[in-house]
Amino acid sequence: MTSRRPDNFDGLGYRGREDPAYIGGYSGRSFNNSSSVDLQNWVTTPPDIPGSRNLHFGERTPQFEAAPAAPCAEDTLPTAPPSEQLNRFAGFGIGLASLFTENVLAHPCIVFRRQCQVNYHARCYHLSPLTAVSVMYNVTKSQGPKVLWKGMGSTFVVQGVTLGTEGIISECTPLPRELSHKWNPKQVIGHLVLKGLTCVVAMPFYSASLIETVQSEIIRDNPGILDCVKEGVGRVMGMGIPHSKRLLPLWGLMLPTVLHGVLHYVVSSTVQRLVLFLLRRRSPAKQPVDGSETVQTMLDAYFPELMASFVASLCADVLLYPLETVMHRLHIQGTRTIIDNTDLGFEVLPINTQYEGIRDCVNVIRREEGALGFYKGFGSIVVQYSLHAAVLQITKVIYSTLLQNA
Repeated sequence: MTSRRPDNFDGLGYRGREDPAYIGGYSGRSFNNSSSVDLQNWVTTPPDIPGSRNLHFGERTPQFEAAPAAPCAEDTLPTAPPSEQLNRFAGFGIGLASLFTENVLAHPCIVFRRQCQVNYHARCYHLSPLTAVSVMYNVTKSQGPKVLWKGMGSTFVVQGVTLGTEGIISECTPLPRELSHKWNPKQVIGHLVLKGLTCVVAMPFYSASLIETVQSEIIRDNPGILDCVKEGVGRVMGMGIPHSKRLLPLWGLMLPTVLHGVLHYVVSSTVQRLVLFLLRRRSPAKQPVDGSETVQTMLDAYFPELMASFVASLCADVLLYPLETVMHRLHIQGTRTIIDNTDLGFEVLPINTQYEGIRDCVNVIRREEGALGFYKGFGSIVVQYSLHAAVLQITKVIYSTLLQNA
């Protein structure tokens, strides 16, 4: 058998007959006629491959990488602004203060307002905040300081039921929970339908919460937080505490409840967007230059939304106050509720109304109590939002002081 090896093939030294560069640069070598030094040099230091790491002729691949240079002291300094964490903490604190004012600090005003709205016996309408504060002080003096915070747990339960119901319905149906900037009439109608269905589901729990807030502390036991849920379910199932025959069915309460809830949302959302647009147009965003402008920039970032929400809630509560009065009277009818005497604050009164519906309630209030009868307890609204505005202003001053000293 003839060999197929080329004539000049000798193993390691072969580079091919057609490559003249390797023929002239390297001599034929084999393991038999090469020294150990040449062999070691041949094995451990391979020739550089053009295009791998060395881009110039004559350069060799480095055996070890050079150690990176030590960073300078200037490179190790933090680049984040020193007041960034303070800004975030202050923003969170401002939002928490506003939430605390709306749900906790303002609850005594809500309790007294509801008692005045359902008290058809009252001769003093408490349109002024001075008379409202005076009677609230008398009630606190006679029954204890916690009397004006009754039913606060049930209000949180109603808010939780409302949020949960809205989320579940929006997930199970195509009704949008939020409106995008590019909305159309179909999305708006679906969104309002979602709000109406949420009001219907939360209606029995709202009715139970209303009873807890207006019921006199003298004749009632200490209710638990979940009693609102139990009473609401019992109202739906027709069980629980026996009521009188004057109790209106839930379907009779559906119209005023849904109407108040949807209108309150529409008014507050519209006013909030309008006020926010005017505030941002009045003070457009600017790039901060010095410390004072940085403080002003951060204030402009946090407070427009809080002020817009404050004005929106105030406008919605004022405009819909007569409808809220009618709704509360229909909810409380036939529940055998006994409330505090809002004229003096030292006695109790039963609620014995006989309204046949929303139209009859409006006619009776207008005939027997006059047009101002729809605004009983309006002074508590003034106290509530004055207190809220004061808290916002105090937190704004504290926030600006902290940023300037940071």
